[in-house]
Amino acid sequence: MQHRACFLLIACAVLPAALVAQASKPPAPTPAPAPAAAPNAAPAPSANPVSDALRNMEQRSARNLIAAAEAMPADKYNYRPTPAQMSFALIQVHLANEGNDVLCSKTAGVPAPQRTPIDTTASKEQLVARLKETFQFCEQAFAKMDDSKLAESVSMFGMNLSRATAVLITVGDWADHYSQEANYLRLNGVLPPTAQRRSM
Repeated sequence: MQHRACFLLIACAVLPAALVAQASKPPAPTPAPAPAAAPNAAPAPSANPVSDALRNMEQRSARNLIAAAEAMPADKYNYRPTPAQMSFALIQVHLANEGNDVLCSKTAGVPAPQRTPIDTTASKEQLVARLKETFQFCEQAFAKMDDSKLAESVSMFGMNLSRATAVLITVGDWADHYSQEANYLRLNGVLPPTAQRRSM
């Protein structure tokens, strides 16, 4: 009985001291979180910014011009706002025969493909298919371009121009003809591809 009483006395004396010591013990430090990646970090600069921009513009222009050609109803392909302007079909013929193949071959310094010329008697399906083929050629022609030869001279439209100028002419031609087609579409009650609401 005495041993039990002594044990209880010791427990009553020691336990509070242990609890106080545990309570006063400083908490373990929380590890610092890993630093978050910087928001909107700038990408590494391109080694060929002009050629990379040309490739991006080719993809965008191909998407818009092909979508515009597909959006115009087949029975409106001979539409022209005034007699002095190109018909919608003639724009496709120009892009196919004198546009993409010639401009992209000159700009990239590669041979243009040999194709049977197409004209406005072709159907909408034929004109759209040829347009797609010419943009595929442009994509292939630009795939290995870099900026090391932008100062070289190329013959285009009877003039000697720098390859950098050829790049600007090519992109400008796409913008010019898409602007035409967007207006032709609107005049026929069709919303141009770039004006359509994009799905979320």
